[in-house]
Amino acid sequence: MSLSEKKNLKVLVIGSGGREHSICWKLTQSELLGKLYCLPGNAGIADVAECIDGIKVTDVPKIVEWCTGNAIDFVVVGPEDPLTHGVVDELEKANILAFGPNKAGAELEGSKAFMKDILQKSGVPTATYIRTTNPDEAKEYIKKTGAPIVVKASGLCAGKGVIMCFTEQEAIQAIDDMMVNKIFSDSGNEVVVEEFLEGEEASYFALCDGKTAVAVAGAQDHKQVGDGDTGPNTGGMGAYSPAPILTAEMEEKVMKEVMIPTVEGMAKNGTPFKGVLFAGLMIKEGKIKVLEHNVRFGDPECQTVMMRLKSDLLKVLILASEGRFSELPPLEFDPRTALNVVMATAGYPGSYPKHTPINGVDDAAKQPNTMVFHAGTDKKDGQLVSTGGRVLGVCALGADAKEAQEQAYKSVACLKWEQGFCRKDIGYRAVARLNQ
Repeated sequence: MSLSEKKNLKVLVIGSGGREHSICWKLTQSELLGKLYCLPGNAGIADVAECIDGIKVTDVPKIVEWCTGNAIDFVVVGPEDPLTHGVVDELEKANILAFGPNKAGAELEGSKAFMKDILQKSGVPTATYIRTTNPDEAKEYIKKTGAPIVVKASGLCAGKGVIMCFTEQEAIQAIDDMMVNKIFSDSGNEVVVEEFLEGEEASYFALCDGKTAVAVAGAQDHKQVGDGDTGPNTGGMGAYSPAPILTAEMEEKVMKEVMIPTVEGMAKNGTPFKGVLFAGLMIKEGKIKVLEHNVRFGDPECQTVMMRLKSDLLKVLILASEGRFSELPPLEFDPRTALNVVMATAGYPGSYPKHTPINGVDDAAKQPNTMVFHAGTDKKDGQLVSTGGRVLGVCALGADAKEAQEQAYKSVACLKWEQGFCRKDIGYRAVARLNQ
């Protein structure tokens, strides 16, 4: 019997960001849900789930022990770290169903070098590259190829391990920083050096059962910290869904050329992939190339997809985890555009102050068609404070990108947070398209 046929399920979400807040918020709308927990959660998640403190998201034995002791029926893993630490493998050994890939499947994100090799073997279009653990070999390739060029730390770097280099000198410096000065610790022991791709970026999500993939939705995010896509890369300063560049025809192409071949390639490799597959894409003149794969819902894109999803998320994730795609009804989405503006702490993505007071969140959330998802927040003596670089995601629905953008920034204006900042142009490409 499928878990999706039971009621009063006890569900745990692992993570503490805006992605996890939006997932928890959507799960509470399921008729299958009995009790929702989040480990560790944050101040916003505490409004919709019971937060579990004192266990690290990478402490797999403690997580399994807690789930067993609390008779958890289903676990949804938000971030990449617990996945690459094998939390799904260990939960399955304890007979607890979990949504997300096992440790071998999570290597698609845990190692950019592994991911590039899978793409190449599976015939998925991507930038030409080398992978190496030798700084001299990397520098030789840079001199031979020239700039612009992209240098990536192969391991996990919380979204900051990719450096766009516009001169050879910048690229050689990036190699020294990663491989010699170890700015990303062991994550930079191996690097991928690849061709610089131009075009328009988009993101796409698909659910996978180890054998095939089912389309979810597309989005576009804004990686750079400054307006007009300037300044250093971040984990993402905002997003919107749907993305106008991902027409129905283009989505079909993404599934056929990228998602399905990747999942089939992983199965052939002996590392079948289950969970949600995220593709970072570069699109130019109707042609697609894959920039990256992530093995979880992207953040801040996830929040926009959850705002639009009308299907029962809990049921969908359970059926995907059980490999019952044949029983999965077509996913239903609100046709409107959802747009997410990330509020970050001044100084991000560099160093920034913590525990700065934030007010006006309730006023922002009271605006029509708006949700404020918490990413890095806590309560100190009843006062909401910041605990991270990316702190809030102000998400609004509108008839089109322009209306969603206007509504989101109206809500942002309600916030009173001296140390907070956001980009003022989230959604500018989609709005420009409307004006054409």
